[in-house]
Amino acid sequence: MKTLIASPKLPRLLTTAVFGALALSCGGVSIAGDDVYVHQRVVKFRDLDLSHREGAARLYSRILEAARDVCGWEMDPVFGEAEARAQRCIVKSVADAVTTVGHPQLIAIYNAKNRQPLPIIVAKDQSR
Repeated sequence: MKTLIASPKLPRLLTTAVFGALALSCGGVSIAGDDVYVHQRVVKFRDLDLSHREGAARLYSRILEAARDVCGWEMDPVFGEAEARAQRCIVKSVADAVTTVGHPQLIAIYNAKNRQPLPIIVAKDQSR
């Protein structure tokens, strides 16, 4: 009859192997998250006078065009989820760009064209 002799090192070896595998698998997930690249496009507007509605409207058009290019608007309508994702990307990109510029005339144009308006912030003079 054969008897099994338990090695005191075997449970420690198995525990180390399991924890090592878990550590390596979690490390791969965190590394993958760091490699995300966000597409960007610079929209120049130095040539526009934002105090006039026409200048702000032209800037809004440029921002929308850039957002469509960056977010991949020209997708095949067969891919419904991809189109919805592109639309969400466009809405967020335009809202972020308009907020970054922060000009009241541009915000007013954005609010006229979108269901979810951006708040118009009135600046307070703090030079006193």
